[in-house]
Amino acid sequence: MPASTVADVLAALQREPGRPRLTWYGDGGERIELSGAVLENWVSKTANLLVEEFDAGPRVRILLDLPPHWRTVVWALAVWRVGACVVLPPDAPASPSGVDVVVTDRPDRFGREAPVVAVALPALARTFGAALPAGAIDAAAAVMTYGDVIGWAPPVDQAALALVGAGPDVTHAQLIDRADDATIPDGARTLVSTSGTGSVADRTARTLHDVLRSLRSGGSVVLVDPATSEALASDTPRRDRLVATERVTATSPSR
Repeated sequence: MPASTVADVLAALQREPGRPRLTWYGDGGERIELSGAVLENWVSKTANLLVEEFDAGPRVRILLDLPPHWRTVVWALAVWRVGACVVLPPDAPASPSGVDVVVTDRPDRFGREAPVVAVALPALARTFGAALPAGAIDAAAAVMTYGDVIGWAPPVDQAALALVGAGPDVTHAQLIDRADDATIPDGARTLVSTSGTGSVADRTARTLHDVLRSLRSGGSVVLVDPATSEALASDTPRRDRLVATERVTATSPSR
């Protein structure tokens, strides 16, 4: 039966828990690989934090002020797993009015209008590594203290908003509908670039849709950061080596 919710998509990862599902290439040669079990574990811990700290659920709006990144994917999946709404910010600094929680790698941008969660992007970070605003939560330290499986999550309202801030608003039902795309073969290992046209919010939204589409089809993703994406676009031999090394079988059609 096809997945009808993000929870279904995550549960399906456990059918082959050791299989790579999300591989990240960052600037400077960083490579991170998450198996299905590890990805689901990260999402569960993050979802537990969102529920226990912020009562996240339908109609709770969570600003993801993060670049296209593997950690952004984890946070978005966790927000959707508990039925809440991802809000993508404009490129220009803006007050987080109308949001309930701010998740950011730049906590000094925000005041105290909403609770702030500071996310360190380096893969091995165990703390944010810098002074945090009063009351901000250090995600690198906090997420690891939560349970490896979902303790409790509110029922997902399929009619509630799931994604806003980049193009038309998307409900939870539409989120899954968009992931039903026959252009990616079932089980494909898909190369997803995070560069391209549009704002950071637009590119982040495309990235999240690409990842969800691939995971829903039983596949896996090779996610490449913007700087590396641009380098690969102008260096065909390097791109060919990455495709061969990672056994890529498809390229995201949205680029």
